[in-house]
Amino acid sequence: MPKPFPPEFRRDVIAVARKREASMAQVARDFGIS
Repeated sequence: MPKPFPPEFRRDVIAVARKREASMAQVARDFGIS
């Protein structure tokens, strides 16, 4: 089972997703999240 992402990483991803016009799928690809 993969290790969960740390809370700091999650906060960063959410902050970027809220600021950008990109889709959630694009943000996930940019951060290497499947």
